[in-house]
Amino acid sequence: MSIPQTFVQELLARADVVEIVGRYVPLKKGGANFMGLCPFHSEKSPSFSVSPTKQFYHCFGCGKTGNAIGFLMEHAGMSFVEAVQDLAQQFGMKVPEDDASPQDRARAAEQRQKQSTLNEVLEKACLAYQKQLKGSERAVAYFKGRGLSGRIAKQFGLGYAPEGWRSLASVFPNYDDPLLVESGLVILSEEEGQEAKRYDRFRDRVMFPIRNIKGEFIGFGGRVLGDDKPKYLNSPETPVFSKGRELYGLFEARNALRELGYALVTEGYMDVVALAQLGFPNAVATLGTACTPEHVHKLFRFTDSVVFSFDGDSAGRRAARKALDAALPLATDVRSVKFLFLPPEHDPDSFIRKHGKDAFARYVSEAVPLSRFLIDAARDGCDLHSAEGRAHLASNAKPLWETLPAGALKQQLLAEIADLVQLSPRELTDIWHPAPAKAKRERSAGYAKDAAARQDYPQYSPANYRKKAPERLSVSRLPASRADHAARILLDNMAALESLSAEDHTLLCALPAPHGPLFTWLEGQLHEHGSIPWVALREGLQGHESEPFALKLMAGYELGADSDAAEELNELRHLINRMLIEHLKAEETLAIEAAKVEPGALLRYRELQARRLLLEAAT
Repeated sequence: MSIPQTFVQELLARADVVEIVGRYVPLKKGGANFMGLCPFHSEKSPSFSVSPTKQFYHCFGCGKTGNAIGFLMEHAGMSFVEAVQDLAQQFGMKVPEDDASPQDRARAAEQRQKQSTLNEVLEKACLAYQKQLKGSERAVAYFKGRGLSGRIAKQFGLGYAPEGWRSLASVFPNYDDPLLVESGLVILSEEEGQEAKRYDRFRDRVMFPIRNIKGEFIGFGGRVLGDDKPKYLNSPETPVFSKGRELYGLFEARNALRELGYALVTEGYMDVVALAQLGFPNAVATLGTACTPEHVHKLFRFTDSVVFSFDGDSAGRRAARKALDAALPLATDVRSVKFLFLPPEHDPDSFIRKHGKDAFARYVSEAVPLSRFLIDAARDGCDLHSAEGRAHLASNAKPLWETLPAGALKQQLLAEIADLVQLSPRELTDIWHPAPAKAKRERSAGYAKDAAARQDYPQYSPANYRKKAPERLSVSRLPASRADHAARILLDNMAALESLSAEDHTLLCALPAPHGPLFTWLEGQLHEHGSIPWVALREGLQGHESEPFALKLMAGYELGADSDAAEELNELRHLINRMLIEHLKAEETLAIEAAKVEPGALLRYRELQARRLLLEAAT
């Protein structure tokens, strides 16, 4: 889905970042800004600042910064499209779609309405299951036997689906409603020659409602109380539920993930709920399916560290290997992925109850890093004492290593794998990616030629480099011009444009690139949208020739404390006056030259000089 930037710009101009952030973070007025405890890291004194004038939030502790859309993406784990849709809904705005036909838009609107309705149906069922739990001694005894408190049961919305084929008929009077089948709550059995039958999917099971990151109900997991099979039963794939994309407990764990600094991925519903009860509220679980890249990507929206917890048996090892494959494409140098293997006789719940919370925390801290698990997976079954075994390792390691994103971790693993197979990194990459014979010869000849040429140059040393380096400032260190300062003030405080005279506007728009085109664009935005904050202007700049220049001017500036509006206006007036003075001086020079052949130009010179002297006296 492609959303027009003009719409995003208008949305950010309407939204109040203080109001949006304030729904999740308690804020108090502190000077020109609002302050609160940062939701992205643990802190005792407020360093999280929200600016109503700049429409930005910024944490001086962890450095997180952004606008209203960025906050919903960072804090609630939404995608960009989800954040825009959520924000637009709050203001009663309809999100337009680029490159979509009217039919496609109509279908998309119908789909969104259906998803909303399915969420409501599932929520109604969840409330009914919770009510049934209170009246079922067997279900309550099961949860108590697992050590769960009423508080945890309420937090996760646990319930009970009673015995009986059509218990939901008392909850949904229209039991034939197709939405009950589409939501996965009811099964429709159609056998040839027989009347279609409808019955509840979940019967005599304790129920674990599954919510998406916005807290909407999207499905259920149910566990039997007896010995029936299957032991666990999940909702089927529906328009609102996909096992390959959703994680159980992520909604409940979202804040704990940031506070504790890592996500603990387990294998089942009870693991998540029990761990929350026992002091590890940062646990989530896959939903009866192998871990996918979508799962890992969703977790990395909340934390840069993920620990996969598996049983120590062969099934746990196979599950860990699938998790490794899912995590490799996302394992950048700033992220941590580890694998925790408990003794075969334990799951996280039983381990903590027997050995205690501290012992489990130690296990987590000593979990196997992704780099070591990758090597272990590659060398599995390989005899490194033989050439054949080492060659087998090289073959196993290639697809794993190539999946990693470029970076220091990838280079270090290349060296480690090469060492294990007794080759140099260059030799190993040549084996993995053999070059054509001609290219190899040319590369070898070129290297020899370069080596000979290098003999004519002195060896590198920091001292020689500093000695020969040209004495000049880089472009990024050159002093900012008056036009730069004026542009920065107007990007930050667009309303200041309205205080300028026609002469000022003409001067600014006539400046050579990159300043003139930027000032011209700003004037157009003022006429079209009125005064809007920098966060909205930044969206509108996307694709415009002035975008790189404006972003460079505002880099870092948007993160600081708010400036006094009156002081900014005074500074802008001073800057434009100095620019006008320089412009008038140039015009005076031209008038003097013209006076040599055109006597009337002398009068023009005197007018320019008088105007300049007045400006100089006032500046």
